[in-house]
Amino acid sequence: MNKPAIPKGTRDFLPLEMERRNYIFDTIKEQFRLFGYEQIETPSQELLSTLMGKYGDEGDRLLFRILDSGNWLAKVTDEELLARDMPHLTARVAEKGLRYDLTVPFARFVVQHRNEITLPFKRYQIQPVWRADRPQKGRYREFYQCDADVVGTDSLLMETEFVELSKAIFGKLNLKVEMHLNNRKILAGIAECIGVPERLGELTVAMDKFDKIGLDGVLDELRARSFAESVTEALKPFLLLEGDNTTRLQKVESLLAKSETGRKGIEEMRFILTHLPEADNDAFEVTFDIRLARGLSYYTGTIMEITSKEVAIGSISGGGRYDNLTGIFGEKGLSGVGISFGAERIYDVLDALDRFPNELAGNCHVLLANLGEAETCYLLPVLRALRKRGIAAMMYPDAAKLKKQLAFADTRRIPYVVIAGSSEMDTAVITLKNMTTGEQETIDKERFAEQWN
Repeated sequence: MNKPAIPKGTRDFLPLEMERRNYIFDTIKEQFRLFGYEQIETPSQELLSTLMGKYGDEGDRLLFRILDSGNWLAKVTDEELLARDMPHLTARVAEKGLRYDLTVPFARFVVQHRNEITLPFKRYQIQPVWRADRPQKGRYREFYQCDADVVGTDSLLMETEFVELSKAIFGKLNLKVEMHLNNRKILAGIAECIGVPERLGELTVAMDKFDKIGLDGVLDELRARSFAESVTEALKPFLLLEGDNTTRLQKVESLLAKSETGRKGIEEMRFILTHLPEADNDAFEVTFDIRLARGLSYYTGTIMEITSKEVAIGSISGGGRYDNLTGIFGEKGLSGVGISFGAERIYDVLDALDRFPNELAGNCHVLLANLGEAETCYLLPVLRALRKRGIAAMMYPDAAKLKKQLAFADTRRIPYVVIAGSSEMDTAVITLKNMTTGEQETIDKERFAEQWN
């Protein structure tokens, strides 16, 4: 008999983990609502025609396909099987896939429900996504994204709003982070100026690895991709930019003087940096990062990524502007911008720093001890009165030794235990035990629920 197991890259969550996860979700959701975003949900499955070609070659490779129901093999000829053409075979036996992110389904949603929403439309969405990635620390095959997007406006004020939103969320979570900003137009301008405008995708994939592999690593990867030495040399000044945001922007502006696209990106970046909220401490830092590229191919303007300043774990949030995404689904002229907060990595950061609030408690606040049938009948009205007042309470189901019941409460992190034996019943009182301090007090039974604090 096989031992119970789950697929690699997925996880079970125990009650304490769920409390901590809900703390993250609730914190993010609270700020989403405060900034005027409305909640939607989309199916876990999308048509492959919706998903394919939206995330670049790597994204297409990491999509989970869902085999068609029934005898899907009947659709495939022996010749097709022997040819082992996997893209062709996949198209024949699977029309659906698990969603890779929340942005592409959102673009589909906007087009499909265009007559039911009001533009500009501000939505938030907290749901799981799936990627057939190699599982490792901070990287899972099933994980939650917490997305906020605005569609139907070109205003760069939305980019600045996402900076403020991010600052608010991570401030509430008590995390020190750095937000990296760049613009795809600037990256396109770099590709133009170094003579490889048609190879922007390859260029940005390599540039995006700078923090992991360094300058030499990026240049080596470009050489391996058959980029000319003149190209790699021309790229160096961009990769080696130093200084504060203003200095970097001025240097890039000088380097991109001949690129109209690049100058447009500079203009957009300057607007955002000019309208940033005032920094009140070093907990939230904003950096113009010319090397930031983000691999998703649908970005067309501002791109953003947030990393922890305290734990090396990679990106914990990211997003950007996308002008053409809804056009793929037949609705042109709708620009959008969004940001996604990675709940799993945020959890790992908070856990590594022991930064979860100590007051996070279980979902039960009071345990009523079961010392027998008569005692149970005595306490049942108390149990009902507590619940009527919105206080989470439960009664131990079996008449067991009090020591066992107290141990249960301790394990469940239930802060209070109500005890009633013969002496309490004779005087119409209950004994309330504080599981944190060990203190006990006697309280009138009839007034217990109304006096609860």
